[in-house]
Amino acid sequence: MYTDTFEIIDKRFKRYALGNVHMETLYEGSRWAEGPAYFAAGKYLLWSDIPNDRILRYDETSGAVSVFQQPCRNHNGHTVDRQGRLVSCEHRGRCISRVEIDGSTTELVTHYQGKRLNSPNDLVVKSDGTIWFTDPTYGIDGDYEGDKADSEIGSFVYRFDPASGALSAVATDFVKPNGLAFSPDESKLYIADTGASHVEDGPRHIRVFDVVDGERLTGGSVFATCTNGMFDGFRVDVDGNIWSSAADGVHCYTPEADLIGKIITGEVVANVEFGGRKRNRLYICATTTLRAVYVNTRAAV
Repeated sequence: MYTDTFEIIDKRFKRYALGNVHMETLYEGSRWAEGPAYFAAGKYLLWSDIPNDRILRYDETSGAVSVFQQPCRNHNGHTVDRQGRLVSCEHRGRCISRVEIDGSTTELVTHYQGKRLNSPNDLVVKSDGTIWFTDPTYGIDGDYEGDKADSEIGSFVYRFDPASGALSAVATDFVKPNGLAFSPDESKLYIADTGASHVEDGPRHIRVFDVVDGERLTGGSVFATCTNGMFDGFRVDVDGNIWSSAADGVHCYTPEADLIGKIITGEVVANVEFGGRKRNRLYICATTTLRAVYVNTRAAV
């Protein structure tokens, strides 16, 4: 028996939707919840509350929520690198930063070809340690989620190598690049474009690229177009399914781009993250709330 948490669109989704499982609301009180990142060693989740200029922390062992950092320069997307460090997109800082093992913060990327970044939005760390991130203008469009400023460059997608310091623009034809994630074997990179937020009839889709030599992107065809709102952040599971944010919840797509099911939240979702001891608990940042639901799959990495 499936609860009203799950909407079965295709019978293939039954493999992932657990019977008698309900979505839980873990926290209420964010203005715009974003950027979830799970720390397995500490059994906790961090996420951004961008307009409130804070990072919140959910303790998986006790259920307690606390403020991890405030102010934080309006962080958006977060991820955890291969050394267990927090890597962040800062709207107000207009940079990619990293919290070191000793607790200090390092600004990793602030400029491209001498021009200041817009407001990095989301990021992912590849197995080789390189950081891939998107840089639309949402954080400088006004003062609500950062500091209003003029853009100095286009809205690009970047690859940064912390070992060499090399920064390259790997995609420059997006309107507003947003969430991104690699396929399980890292041969493909999925990137959302939320250009419809700024351009009438603009993009509200995810594109898929081939990753060449671990450094370049080719292709870029439309993988899927959102049927309710816009795609924002998303994650990929071990089977290559994309679990993406949307206006009515989380949409699950197969690697063949078939929409097979949804997790219904009743609130606009910004991003998701797999966590828990078995990485089979999907954390959901849904505007004012942090939600979670167990699914019958787990994170790709």
